[in-house]
Amino acid sequence: QLRLVESGGGLVQPGGSLRLSCEASGTAMEPYVIAWFRRAPGKEREGIICTSLTGGVYNYLDSVTGRFSMLRDKAKNTVYLDMNNLKPDDTGAYFCAGRHYGGCSGDERWYEVWGQGTQVSVSS
Repeated sequence: QLRLVESGGGLVQPGGSLRLSCEASGTAMEPYVIAWFRRAPGKEREGIICTSLTGGVYNYLDSVTGRFSMLRDKAKNTVYLDMNNLKPDDTGAYFCAGRHYGGCSGDERWYEVWGQGTQVSVSS
């Protein structure tokens, strides 16, 4: 069974960058659709970006378009979320999620497996 563990969160100044990692264990990540979500303080969890089984990347959050990107490294069984030009509104808990086969979705109900999350704080 797939298990996901996020890392790489922390405190960063506005305009800074972070790379979050989502490392899979238990089985290969390859047959899983993987997405990133975040939950800002006082808000619902929202979908950010997803990578499909064929390598396509789908963005679900307009506010991060052009600033966030996603990369799947099959050899390391890891998916990355690269975040640039971070803003205070990007503060929140970031989660990766997986679904065995199927397509991408920005709906959290679609996903079967979740990591525990990693906290990102953007502040001066």
